Amino acid sequence: MEEIRLVRPALEYGEDIMKFRQEFLEHDPCEDMGGCYELRNCESAGQWVESAERMRSRQTCPEGLVDSDIYLAVRTGDNRIVGVIEFRHHINHPVLGLWGGHIGYCVRPAERRKGYAREMLRQTLALCRDYGVEKVMVTCDEGNIASERTVLANGGVYEKTVWSDGLSTYMKRFWIRTDA
Repeated sequence: MEEIRLVRPALEYGEDIMKFRQEFLEHDPCEDMGGCYELRNCESAGQWVESAERMRSRQTCPEGLVDSDIYLAVRTGDNRIVGVIEFRHHINHPVLGLWGGHIGYCVRPAERRKGYAREMLRQTLALCRDYGVEKVMVTCDEGNIASERTVLANGGVYEKTVWSDGLSTYMKRFWIRTDA
């Protein structure tokens, strides 16, 4: 695995954002693009960058959603997006605050099995510590062994498997303590 860094979505990555999106749609049009918020439905990189920016603040987050920080995982050697990860701030939410936070992520199909997911999650957990979040939940499809291994490698502890109406699949829930 080559070194990566997390950066906020910006138009300077616009062309690669759309290539990332297209690669997912060509790989498997039904695959959940976890952590990408509305990228599947955006017609341009600019539209997605604006929506990601709106998600950062409780004041601008669309009603019914939870404010989030969305990051591009960019390989430093060639500035290529290898993944997207989203940290949902549940800190101030009356019910979701019990979780502390939730992390969703995906890795570009051509960049899988290289260790990027593990590093993306590790760097995001460091950001969670900076926010003062002690524990976050990470979920994955019941059959996604690679994602499960990534979560476990970052200190995840399995809680239970639940049905997700929104995704029409069973999801495994894991908790990760950020102070571990």
